[in-house]
Amino acid sequence: MLLEVKKIVVPPGQTVVLRDIAWSEFEAILEDLGESRSSRIAYDNGILSIMTPLPEHEVNKVLITNLVEILLEESDMEFWSLGSTTFKNKIMLQGIEPDNCFYIQNSLAVRGKDRIDLTVDPPPDLAIEVEVTSRSNLSIYAKLGVAELWRFEKGQLKIDILRDGVYLKSKFSSIFAGIPLLEIIPEYLAKAKANGRNRTIKEFRQLVITLIEQKQ
Repeated sequence: MLLEVKKIVVPPGQTVVLRDIAWSEFEAILEDLGESRSSRIAYDNGILSIMTPLPEHEVNKVLITNLVEILLEESDMEFWSLGSTTFKNKIMLQGIEPDNCFYIQNSLAVRGKDRIDLTVDPPPDLAIEVEVTSRSNLSIYAKLGVAELWRFEKGQLKIDILRDGVYLKSKFSSIFAGIPLLEIIPEYLAKAKANGRNRTIKEFRQLVITLIEQKQ
């Protein structure tokens, strides 16, 4: 199996699905693939998906991460970002690699850890997925207990909040209450691509400061 996986070429924007993969095989494949790779994986009870993102996907991922960090900084929320860390739960037979994730309420519990094991560690408070290629990813996040999931697809932001094990669509984030993220995140992503990153980041920070002051 390992030799076959190493030979698999996944074109950018495409997904390869492997079935009947035991948990031990999944962990061996992760070890074999290593961490310095562009591909992302998802594992759902024996089904392994391997996806390679497009360059545009990476641009959106980085820009959204920049905007989230500004929101957290200006809200004076301590956080710990773990990027595309592999989150696994052997008991649930679930595994996922988000485009990025943030520990906020639980930042102290994971700060400084080299590896995260969701059988003992808390899940991220926020995960971000850009151009999700598989609906099954949502069920994996739900089973792992990720409280809030942002999905950026076709130029639009969608916010899903976990309630009783099920994701419910929301107009607002439970983390950044009252801030119109569905409007301003796509708007400032487009601005960054048109006007440049640095200028846009400064404008976004000022907007966030203003919005927070208006709430007080």
